[in-house]
Amino acid sequence: MSTEELPPRESMEFDVVIVGAGPSGLSAAIRLKQLNADLSIVVVEKGSEVGAHILSGAVIDPVSLDKLIPDWREDADCPLKTQVKDDQFILTSETGGIRLPNFINPPLMNNHHCYITSLGMMCRWLGAKAEALGVEIYPGFAAAETLYDENGAVRGIATGDMGIGRDGKPKDSFTRGMELLGKYTLFAEGARGSLTKQVIAKFALDKDCEPGKFGIGLKEIWQIDPAKHKKGLVQHTLGWPLDDNTGGGSFLYHYDDNLVAVGFVVHLNYDNPYLYPFEEFQRMKTHPMIRDTFAGAKRLAYGSRAITEGGYQSVPKLVFPGGALIGCAAGFVNVPRIKGVHNAMASGMQAAEQVSAALAAGRANDELTEYETGWRGSAIGQDLHKVRNVKPLLSKFGNRIGMLLAGFDMWCNTLGFSLFGTLSHAKPDRKTLKPANEYKPIPYPKPDGKLTFDRLSSVFMSNTNHEEDQPIHLKVADIELQKKSEHDVFAGPSNRYCPAGVYEWVEESTGPRFQINAQNCVHCKTCDIKDPNGNITWVPPEGGGGPNYEAM
Repeated sequence: MSTEELPPRESMEFDVVIVGAGPSGLSAAIRLKQLNADLSIVVVEKGSEVGAHILSGAVIDPVSLDKLIPDWREDADCPLKTQVKDDQFILTSETGGIRLPNFINPPLMNNHHCYITSLGMMCRWLGAKAEALGVEIYPGFAAAETLYDENGAVRGIATGDMGIGRDGKPKDSFTRGMELLGKYTLFAEGARGSLTKQVIAKFALDKDCEPGKFGIGLKEIWQIDPAKHKKGLVQHTLGWPLDDNTGGGSFLYHYDDNLVAVGFVVHLNYDNPYLYPFEEFQRMKTHPMIRDTFAGAKRLAYGSRAITEGGYQSVPKLVFPGGALIGCAAGFVNVPRIKGVHNAMASGMQAAEQVSAALAAGRANDELTEYETGWRGSAIGQDLHKVRNVKPLLSKFGNRIGMLLAGFDMWCNTLGFSLFGTLSHAKPDRKTLKPANEYKPIPYPKPDGKLTFDRLSSVFMSNTNHEEDQPIHLKVADIELQKKSEHDVFAGPSNRYCPAGVYEWVEESTGPRFQINAQNCVHCKTCDIKDPNGNITWVPPEGGGGPNYEAM
């Protein structure tokens, strides 16, 4: 059935449409209702429930939550229970490590006022707050298309059709998507959102900024021996198992009832096509200063997600006719702090305030100019400006020298100046891989099933599920190019950079065949970022598909 033959979509009209029930989208919805209870607001979320697709460290700076919900500390249902008590930063070698004294770190790196929690649980709590104010939240519906009016302004989104078979034909269960129309649409899809990409391209929002930069974050939740639990401990490492030219590091957070969140971030501008972020994560847990934490422990969950890392100079223009970008869709993560929730929430509130003012003035589907002109002078801009050179310095000089220079620059920025100005990111992450013939394969150890694991058993713990009989949502534009370049030149890095085993090069009598195991996809978006030719595009599967994280 062609597009012309499909039945028309039904539509619903709202004052504001918000795409994504993460911290920025929910904060925007709550703030809008606080400003005007009569506004009609809808939040559409592709996960099966609010929080199902949310993954973060997460150590949360409560500065924005204090403004949004000042009495949150008196709310017994709020999941922020564990305040940071001990803050450690360790430089690791293969056999040991050196803890840096806290006094040499710039003040902005201090975590003692922050809280360790599950961001997924926090979003569930924020979702309940939003619904109590009258916000409509539609989980299980993926925003699949941006809708435009006759003047080219955004007028809302359409959710994806349900019940389409692998062959592209409607099944008996076919249901047409819904048009959700608004006077303003806020895109809060997180890192590398599919509609966000399209909006940025349509309105050339990135023409005056640096290339977007990303990392891949992998995370596990463990329940450990109470004798080893140090509630409130935040530990970050830089160094082994990564070499000096590969950016990244680990985190270890002790919180709640004997729970530990352990994770690993690899910056996606790495050059070795044989690098395997998932295996580097598993190796990290075997470090002498880390492995004892997990003796006698039980792994409870696993997940992965791309992280925006471009910072201040990579933030695109945020507004366009009919809407705005907020949160990680805009790229508001503070890389050295490994924090973005506070800025995501602040951006949601700032956009909400400008939307509310525009609606009160009788405006609709125009540019929210005040949001664009105001963010750099706000707390968000001040937060990101101080650390704008950290990522470029690490990329250019490596972890050791780059970290020293970055620390120096952060101290200078704390005092109000920088000797470096604002450095460039040079090129996007997909262009950093070098040909495989310049490297040797990395011999990773086999998993022991106790501390280290394989990908497929890990994906099982993410509760990932997709309807199998649906179109593959990972689109390869040119399969011949994939063979000639991704396979023949770069030795098939998709088989390694994907944290869920989605991609395989299967050897057959006629030659290698590119196989896509779309059911495994945890929606991390790494393939959309790191494919060396930009040949893979991630689009939403049927709503409700993907991981079902309980407390990530």
